[in-house]
Amino acid sequence: MRLSSPLSPLGLFLAALAGGACAHASGDPGRAPHAIAAPAPPAWLDELARRYDGEYRALGLETRMFSPEQWWRVATPLLARDRGFTVAEAGRSAEGRPLRHVAWGEGATRVLLWSQMHGDESTASMALADLFRFLGEHPTHPLVERLRREATLHFLPVMNPDGAARFQRRNAQGIDINRDARALASPEARALKSLRDRVRPAFGFNLHDQRVGYRAGDSERGVAIALLAPPYDASGGVNPVRARAIEVAAVMRTALEPYIAGRIARWDDSFNPRAFGDLMTQWGTSTVLVESGGIEGDPQKQVLRKLNFLALAAALDAIASGSHAGTPQALYAGLPENGEVWPDLLIEGGVLAAPGVAEARVDLLVKFEHPLLGHGGEIADVGDLAGARARRVIDASGLFIVPIAGPGAAGAGASGSPPAPPPIGPGEPARFHLSRDPQGRDIVWTLAEDLDPAHRYPATVGERAGETLPPGF
Repeated sequence: MRLSSPLSPLGLFLAALAGGACAHASGDPGRAPHAIAAPAPPAWLDELARRYDGEYRALGLETRMFSPEQWWRVATPLLARDRGFTVAEAGRSAEGRPLRHVAWGEGATRVLLWSQMHGDESTASMALADLFRFLGEHPTHPLVERLRREATLHFLPVMNPDGAARFQRRNAQGIDINRDARALASPEARALKSLRDRVRPAFGFNLHDQRVGYRAGDSERGVAIALLAPPYDASGGVNPVRARAIEVAAVMRTALEPYIAGRIARWDDSFNPRAFGDLMTQWGTSTVLVESGGIEGDPQKQVLRKLNFLALAAALDAIASGSHAGTPQALYAGLPENGEVWPDLLIEGGVLAAPGVAEARVDLLVKFEHPLLGHGGEIADVGDLAGARARRVIDASGLFIVPIAGPGAAGAGASGSPPAPPPIGPGEPARFHLSRDPQGRDIVWTLAEDLDPAHRYPATVGERAGETLPPGF
């Protein structure tokens, strides 16, 4: 991913608006801008957080891997017409699954929210189901009344149902829908563009998940949520459409700050002429991209789901009331960019004891297909990895790394020898013991592609700074 320069037009523009609050430290143009203190979020937001689990959270979405049919089984009972909702088909996916447009509200300000255009990015889809429950079951809540009166909300949830069915990024045609805003080759992209042209929303929310390993700027803190007010062209300038999105993103930061301070970042603001967020801004819709990353201890992203719900509630209230106007845009510009991506697991200083080869002291780097769950481990690198950093580090000094055979390994030969373990090398499944002896009899810890939650990490160098669950969660 290409990171934009701290001296981009956006950074210079917002630094000027902030009256120096975002000026570069010590005159060094390579350093991140100074942050300014976020104001207190709305008083009602804390009450919303306290009541979320018992009253607003939609039941039936306790894991982040669900089929589109399961999501609609949960959502459909919440979308009754007598609760103010209308549901209409907006198109069909490449494999013929329905794409449904949900609308609610009576106000003049139109807002469009779409989720899961990447099928394996499901956090916001869960949060939208929560929002449906909140809007439908609590009609006398002051926020609900305000939203109904001042805004009309339009949703295209789980808009890549074929990808969601496989929990994969792209649609059934192999197309990345978020890079199909220009060509409109996929039926899903055409449905979103058609809905946008028909509704002509003033505001939009492009709801995604990002890789778990991103750091907040050059810190060791993992990014929980990244925000972006996408540019409308390659100049990186700020017109009134983008300025409104920046204000709304600043409101969302204010809402999130009490829970994940230091773990909110800004996505790369390089213009992409194929991306929906960028072209939505170009088409006149003030758009905010929300990227849910990861929080250690939240493997199913249920905490991030709640944070999405709270941030969207605050943003929609600011839009409906108009209170986003005048929000210090330096709150957005002062966010650190998504920084380095740390791999998942580093084994330091073990002795590789593989059959048939000489022993060697090595470091071992492991990446997981599902990092928060620790599932689908694969060797990323082997050798001298001094200086490498990872989300978790195991000190294997005095231990042996002993490869173990997988479930599909060939059986014993005529000599009765056991199945041969796989080699330890990049791209190979991560299957090994950490043992006190080279034969793997005195085992300290085992990784067999998936982490066993019943067995804690041994001699771990500790959770990285700020990686614990937010307070009150």
